[in-house]
Amino acid sequence: MMLTLINIFRLKCPVCGKGEFLESRPRLFFKIIRVRDRCSSCQTGLKIEPSFYYGSMYVSYALGVGLMLFTTFIYWSLSNSFSVLSCFLWIVGILLALNTYINAWSKAIWASFFFKQKFE
Repeated sequence: MMLTLINIFRLKCPVCGKGEFLESRPRLFFKIIRVRDRCSSCQTGLKIEPSFYYGSMYVSYALGVGLMLFTTFIYWSLSNSFSVLSCFLWIVGILLALNTYINAWSKAIWASFFFKQKFE
């Protein structure tokens, strides 16, 4: 379980944990995230079927809501007077800045549900 979480965070292959999962590393702000056709290490096909990673939208939504709640809690605990508009602007800024990472991690989480990991 812990190894799976590490592979998700590092964006490694969900099967071998060595090869790259994405064609290129995510950056801050917007960038198109594409999953490799095959793992560069174990040659596992990472695209089971066309539109397979559309399901990662649900994971992305959950990650976004979790980040929103975390940001609200931190803002509420650090501010003297809670302003809804200020908190909203912080949430929007953080979600926009981390959009590419949320997208990449949601695809890695989605893939980990369907690929069985090989322990070597």
